[in-house]
Amino acid sequence: MKPGERIASFLGLRRNIVLLLAALTAIGFGEELWLRFVPKYLELLGAGIWVIGGYDALRTLLGALYAYPGGVATDQWGHRRALLAFTLASLVGYAVMLVVPHWGAVLAATFLFSAWSFFSLPATFSLVAATLGSDQYTMGIGVQSLVKRIPILIGPVLGGMLLDSLGIIHGMRVGLLVGIGLGAAALVVQSKIDETALPSSERGRGLVSVVREFSPELRRLLLSDILIRFCERIPYAWLVIYAMTTLGVSGQTFGWLTSVEIATAMICFIPIARLADRHGREPFVLATFGFFTLFPLLLLFSGSPAMLFVAFIVRGLKEFGDPARKALIVTLAPEDARGRTVGAYYLIRDLTVTPGAFLGAALWAISPQANFLAAFLIGIAGSLVYAATFRRARPSGGGEADFPVRDRSRTRSRCTSGREPPDFIPPIARGPKRILTAAALGRRPPILVPTAQFSLLR
Repeated sequence: MKPGERIASFLGLRRNIVLLLAALTAIGFGEELWLRFVPKYLELLGAGIWVIGGYDALRTLLGALYAYPGGVATDQWGHRRALLAFTLASLVGYAVMLVVPHWGAVLAATFLFSAWSFFSLPATFSLVAATLGSDQYTMGIGVQSLVKRIPILIGPVLGGMLLDSLGIIHGMRVGLLVGIGLGAAALVVQSKIDETALPSSERGRGLVSVVREFSPELRRLLLSDILIRFCERIPYAWLVIYAMTTLGVSGQTFGWLTSVEIATAMICFIPIARLADRHGREPFVLATFGFFTLFPLLLLFSGSPAMLFVAFIVRGLKEFGDPARKALIVTLAPEDARGRTVGAYYLIRDLTVTPGAFLGAALWAISPQANFLAAFLIGIAGSLVYAATFRRARPSGGGEADFPVRDRSRTRSRCTSGREPPDFIPPIARGPKRILTAAALGRRPPILVPTAQFSLLR
């Protein structure tokens, strides 16, 4: 195998994945020129605190409401048609914001331009799972997360330069025009995605049925994730206002802060994805929740732009185990309803977290310090809940999240031929017999199994 082919195989770069990454890059550049400056744009258009908080709440709510229909559309239409529809809806939203410079129009356009970000989430996860084996889920999602961050790394800096040179109003309009052009290019790329077959027998499953089939592991992850997203959501809309108004940094400097955050995250994605696929995902998820919690605490002490850079480095580290968390969701989802399961997960999570934006506005009206402290305390709760629940967690039905080393389908096919793969350790009888059985099979004793798999042998 040539070096380039080995790298592509290691990173899971199949044809459909490459096309998806190209589309993500184009749309991401178009959005990141202006998206993070929308709260400041609303402020200049005459919106008050509650309208700005309402915008953030609306984005969170749409993230919840759009996720499940996006999963249904993916399961029924296929990945290509679903992604094309979501991109078209977003382009219409860009056009509305461009034509009508009013805060009411921005809120109305949010229903449309959020389509790509939220409708497409189950489709992108499902496409990775349909293209790669389960032993590469975290790597596939990690590469996707890495590529998605490239526009976030560069876009806000260029957008900040636009806003500083042209003014916020005119700079936003130029950013929207560029976004429309790049979105049109993404449509061409997405049209070339090869469609995969979808199991027709499961297309009629409803939301309640999908949620009832959530595994205990997925339910525990969801509970912890909800608390951590409250920690994130409370200060989220106010970061740009805190930086530009309270601390007096420029739009370009805020763009650099975002770039520092994303560069920190990008450094982590590939090595952590590899480690998580090989040694278990849960410890990396817990580390991610810890960094989520630490960020608002650092904001409490960020009285200068220099300290803000430190805080945004920690904010970048919150992406440390995010591909591992997403891979857990994918592996715990039934293969024949993967899009719906991912959509239902995000529906429940984001719908529950939506009030966090209004809570953030109420706390901001008291003081920035009250906002940041409340977020920190909720983050502590979420981290402690996950630490306690994943320690108690036992696999139900042999969930793949606890057994990430090898694709299960390949494991089964080799077992039926009478030859088990050399790194497969069966859940043999408890007690000393386990060690003797492992030795007889020529394998390592169970005590040497990586920590994330040890629960299989308890």
